[in-house]
Amino acid sequence: MILIENAALVDGSRDRPLEGMAILVEGDTIREVSDRPIHAPGADRLDLKGAVVMPGLVDCHVHVIGTLVNVGANALLPDALVAHRAARIMRGMLMRGFTTVRDLGGATIGLRLAWEEGLFEGPRLVLCGKALSQTGGHGDFRGRHDTRPMTWFAGRLGSLGRVADGVAECRRAAREELKAGADYIKIMANGGVASPTDPIAYLQYSEEEMRAIVEEATMAGTYVAAHLYTDDAIARAVRSGVRSLEHCNLIQADTAREAAAAGAMACPTLVTYQALKEEGASLGLPPESVAKIDDVRLAGLRSLEVMREAGLPMAFGTDLLGDMHRRQSEEFAIRAEVLPVPEVIRSATLEAAKLLRMEGKIGCIAPGAFADLLMLDGDPLRDLSVLAGQGERIARIMQNGRFVKGGRA
Repeated sequence: MILIENAALVDGSRDRPLEGMAILVEGDTIREVSDRPIHAPGADRLDLKGAVVMPGLVDCHVHVIGTLVNVGANALLPDALVAHRAARIMRGMLMRGFTTVRDLGGATIGLRLAWEEGLFEGPRLVLCGKALSQTGGHGDFRGRHDTRPMTWFAGRLGSLGRVADGVAECRRAAREELKAGADYIKIMANGGVASPTDPIAYLQYSEEEMRAIVEEATMAGTYVAAHLYTDDAIARAVRSGVRSLEHCNLIQADTAREAAAAGAMACPTLVTYQALKEEGASLGLPPESVAKIDDVRLAGLRSLEVMREAGLPMAFGTDLLGDMHRRQSEEFAIRAEVLPVPEVIRSATLEAAKLLRMEGKIGCIAPGAFADLLMLDGDPLRDLSVLAGQGERIARIMQNGRFVKGGRA
């Protein structure tokens, strides 16, 4: 057992730390949290002398197998190379304080099994397997003159997605991903930046196809997340029962209110567009993709205001690729340009847990939660740069009750 004493707790639920708290960790779980001394004979004691403790951060939109910015080229890499690069990417995320991440396309259960066996250090992995896309959609990274069958790409670890057309194929694809260990289903329901043949405004999947996929997910006790930018695409997805709305840069007020009323949640990912604008071309993003960046980048901050005013909950996401993963924590500062700091922190803790349907297990410091804790050199409520960079100001990181950075001394 480990007894952490004299801690100041921050989780985004209030605008100042909760002082003088004690946390008892037993095994991989938090057993007790109290504003009074905890009696725990035999526990290793760690006096934080008033330092801030946070729950481990949660990034709800990553691609851990996205080792290159050019996702088409990434799909051609050998699986073994992708797996080793993914392990390095995930360790970087953990050292930035992200103890849980949700992969939005590409990662398979093999990576999670390797993490569970302790073969590498990284965040807990929530996954969808391969994202589902129509032919020519955002998950189809073949160029206009590439006639290779998409089935060849779908079996590769470096591929973010697979193609399924028509209701029957969509049902089969969803069932196959669930059988293979997917925690939820991801669909591509709008055009995208990284894909070569679909403009941003391109609506993808019929509502009948989306409803079929949602039905399959619902029958399996889970939900559907959708890649979306335009207001029309978001409205169609909400009508079809999609719960997790990714990106949402071009959302309008009426649709945001309808999404909130339907119980959906949004997951903006603003840092990726800034990173792509500044670095995408130099890191191999094809010219046709570079030309689409500003279509969504310039509307990003306004979308946060629209969703907040509509009461649509927002979780934290980044959606970075390749060498841009190092910019993961910049999302905090971008959001803080228009949102209150406690809400920004909450997006990566309590709201993230809600989106992942893991309330009480992650994103909080409470009895029964995983013992994922960050011990900081500063108060992020006063200075968000405490969470910036590569975790330089995170003195200790505990995951599942084990220190992966720092230690008890």
